[in-house]
Amino acid sequence: MSIFEAGMMVCFGASWPIAAYKTYKAKCVNGKSFAFSCLILAGYICGIIHKLFFYRDWVIWLYLFNMLFLIIDMVLYCKYKSCK
Repeated sequence: MSIFEAGMMVCFGASWPIAAYKTYKAKCVNGKSFAFSCLILAGYICGIIHKLFFYRDWVIWLYLFNMLFLIIDMVLYCKYKSCK
């Protein structure tokens, strides 16, 4: 397990719930990019696949947690994109 990978995932993990909450409260997605979120999601999926097949450790839970909140933010984006 890399402490640096875990640190990165913790920082992202703190960011996505805040981003989803701000989108929910504002009900507007100005300045957000769905394509960027898709790229981040693809990165998380690649990280999870790596953890499953090559290096299983507890950091996979951070990937899953982050991915969950990213998906919530993406759903909110789709819901409020008409405000853009």
